[in-house]
Amino acid sequence: MAALSAERSLFSYPKYWAECYGSATFLPTTREEMDQLGWDSCDIIIVTGDAYVDHPSFGMAVIGRVLEAQGFRVGILSQPDWSSKEAFTELGKPNLFYGVTAGNMDSMINRYTAEKRLRHDDAYTAGNIGGKRPDRAVIVYSQRCKEAYKDVPVVIGGIEASLRRIAHFDYWSEKIRRSVIFDAKADILIYGNAERPLVEVAHGFANGKSIEQMQDIRGTAVIRKEPLAGWRGSDSTAIDKIGKIDPIPNPYGADDVGCSKSEFKQAGIDLSQPEAKPVVVQPPRLKPWQKAYVKLPAFEQVAVNKPLYAHASRILHQETNPGCARALFQRHGDRYIWVNPPAYPLETQEMDDVFGLPYQRVPHPKYGNEKIPAYDMIKTSVNIMRGCFGGCSFCSITEHEGRIIQSRSEQSIIDEIEQIRDKVPGFTGVISDLGGPTANMYKLRCKSEKAESTCRRLSCVFPDICKHMDTDHTPTINLYRKARDVKGIKKVLIASGVRYDLAIEDPRYVKELVSHHVGGYLKIAPEHTEQGPLSKMMKPGMGTYDRFKELFDKYSKEAGKKQYLIPYFISAHPGTTDMDMVNMALWLKRHNFKLDQVQNFYPSPMANATTIYHTEMNSLKNIKNNDEVVAVPKGARQRRLHKAILRYHDQSGWPMIREALRKMGQAKLIGSAPHCLVPAESRNEGKGKPQRGRPALSRHTGLKQFKQANTKPRVGKNRVEQETSPKRKSKRR
Repeated sequence: MAALSAERSLFSYPKYWAECYGSATFLPTTREEMDQLGWDSCDIIIVTGDAYVDHPSFGMAVIGRVLEAQGFRVGILSQPDWSSKEAFTELGKPNLFYGVTAGNMDSMINRYTAEKRLRHDDAYTAGNIGGKRPDRAVIVYSQRCKEAYKDVPVVIGGIEASLRRIAHFDYWSEKIRRSVIFDAKADILIYGNAERPLVEVAHGFANGKSIEQMQDIRGTAVIRKEPLAGWRGSDSTAIDKIGKIDPIPNPYGADDVGCSKSEFKQAGIDLSQPEAKPVVVQPPRLKPWQKAYVKLPAFEQVAVNKPLYAHASRILHQETNPGCARALFQRHGDRYIWVNPPAYPLETQEMDDVFGLPYQRVPHPKYGNEKIPAYDMIKTSVNIMRGCFGGCSFCSITEHEGRIIQSRSEQSIIDEIEQIRDKVPGFTGVISDLGGPTANMYKLRCKSEKAESTCRRLSCVFPDICKHMDTDHTPTINLYRKARDVKGIKKVLIASGVRYDLAIEDPRYVKELVSHHVGGYLKIAPEHTEQGPLSKMMKPGMGTYDRFKELFDKYSKEAGKKQYLIPYFISAHPGTTDMDMVNMALWLKRHNFKLDQVQNFYPSPMANATTIYHTEMNSLKNIKNNDEVVAVPKGARQRRLHKAILRYHDQSGWPMIREALRKMGQAKLIGSAPHCLVPAESRNEGKGKPQRGRPALSRHTGLKQFKQANTKPRVGKNRVEQETSPKRKSKRR
C-alpha cells in the first residue's frame, strides 16, 4: 500500500562501478575463486555461520545476490575457524565493510535444546555436524573481523542480531544482556529483513559516507551519546498503553509571525490593513510519531527490575509498525542504543526481483556429496511470502519479519517452480511446499490503508480477527491451481503450518487445500487446549480447531481420501499450570493421540512469551496497575513433569505423573478406568511394551513414525475407527 511504501525502490540505486565484472556463478569463498573471477579484492565480505547454499531460502545467498545486483563484489566466509583472526583474512581486506550473521538460526538455539543440552547435529552444516559455529556467533565473528582489520566497518544482522537489538533476557545465562551491538563491537546493527537498509548502507559507504552520516537509516540500530538532532523525545512510562499516542503540540501557532507588534510598528507596517499582514509559511505539520523517539528504561534498570523489563518489552513490541513506529533510545552505561523505526516492507515487484536473482539453487561445489539437511528440506519448496500478523507470543517471526505480509506475484512463483523442475537434481515432480511463515497468509493484508499504517495491535487475529483484515483466500486458491497446472508437476504439497482460524473464514480454501494439496497429513498448531496458556500464547481456543477439523474431515470424505491432521503442542509454556497440562493430556487421550516427541517452551530472545517467562507478569497488558501473577513452569523438574504429562503413554514418566497427581488431589486419574490418565503401579511396570496409539507430531518428530502408527485398527473412547495409510504418499518437508 502507498502508505507503507519506501521513498526509493530497492533496485533504483545507480550501480557501483564493479558491476562490469558481471554475476558470479557462485559468490567466491576462497582467493582462488576470486582470481578466477578476475577480482583483486572484495567490496563486501559476508561472514555466516551456515554452510553456503546459493538458494533464496538461505540468508547469506539472498543478501549476497542483492548486493551483487547493486554492482558490488561480494565474498562469502562460510563457517570460518573462529579461534583466530587468520580465517577472516582469507579473502583479504574488504573495501567497504564486513557483513556478519550467525545464519538462518540463532546460534544458541541451533546448538542447545530447550533443556540446555548440547546438540550434536546442525542441519545448516554439511554432514549435519554440530559445533561448526561458535556460541553467540554474531559477537565472536564481529570481534574477529575487528581483529583482522580494525579500520573496516562491521555491519551485523540476521535473526540473532535482530532479536537482541535492545537489552534482552538471555535464557542460557538466566540474566539480562545488553544490546548485542555493544558486545560485538559492531558499527551498525540491521534488524528484520535486511535488503532495504543494507542496500542503503552499502551505497552510503560506497559514496564515501561515514558511519556518523548514516545514523537515521530505517531498520538499523547504532550506538550514540545523545538522540539525533531534531528528534522529539518522550519517556516510555507516559505511553504504556496500546494505541495511545500523545499529541505533539504544533510549535508554529497561527499567531506566531516571528516578530512582535512593536517591531512591525517601528518598521512602518500597519497590521490593521489586510494587505499589510505578513504571509506566514509553516512547515508541514509532523504526525505524532514522525521524528519522535521513546526513551526506554536503561539497561541497568531492566537488568534488576522485572516490571521495568516487562514495560520496556511492551514498548518495543508496540513500536514495530513501519507506518507509525517511533525510534527507541536506551541507555547502556555512558552510551545509548538508538533503534531507528523499522524499514518499509518490500513491494511485490521488489520481492519478485529479489527472488529472481541468479541463484544456482544448490550448495557450493566445495561440499561435494556431503548432505546439508536444511537444503534437502527446502530444495523443492517455494517461499511465496514474508511476514506474519498472527503475533503468537512464543514466536519470533513477527518481531523479525514484521506483521505486514509481503507477497510475490503469481508469475514469479510459477517461474521458480519451473526452475526447480529444470534445475534441481533428482526432481520427482513434487513441490514439497508453497508457503512461508504461514501457509495461508498469501496476499492477505489490512483492507484499510489508514489502519494498516497506524495500528499498534500485537496481533491482527487475537483475541479475534480484526474487522479490517482481509480473509479472502482467492489469491491463494488461484495460485494453487496455477501451480498444479505447470507442466511436469505431479503434486504440490503444503507443508507450512496452516493458520486454521483464518482458513475457516473461507471454506473454499479448506476444500481446495484438502482436495489437492495434502499428502495424507496436514500439520496445524493448536499448541494447547486450555484457555490459560492459550491466552498467553495469543492463540485461538479449541472451538476454532474443532470447526476446522469438521471442514477437513468433510472435504477429505468428499474427495474420497483418508487424511489426518497433525496437531502440534507446546509444554511448559508461560501461563500453564500443572492442571492445564493434565487437562490437555486427557484431551489427547480422549482423541487417542500419543505424542512421540514434545517441544518444551524455548524462551527465545525478545519474544513476548520470554518476557512473561522472565518476569512472571502478563506483559501483554498494560503493566501499570497490573498485579496479575502468571504461572510459569520453571526449573528442570517442573519442565520435565509437563513434558512427561504430555507423553502420558510413556511408562518412564508414570512415577513422576502419579506423584504430581496425588499432590494435586487428582489421584482419581490414576487407574485403569477410561477417565484415568495413567495406570496404577504394577510389579511388571517398565517391562512391557509401550502402549500403542495414534501419535500427534511435535516440531521435531518425523512423519515416518506417524505413518507406521496409522496402519492398524485403533480403539477410541466411544468408537472403533479403522485407520489406514492413505493411498497416495508423498515426501513432506
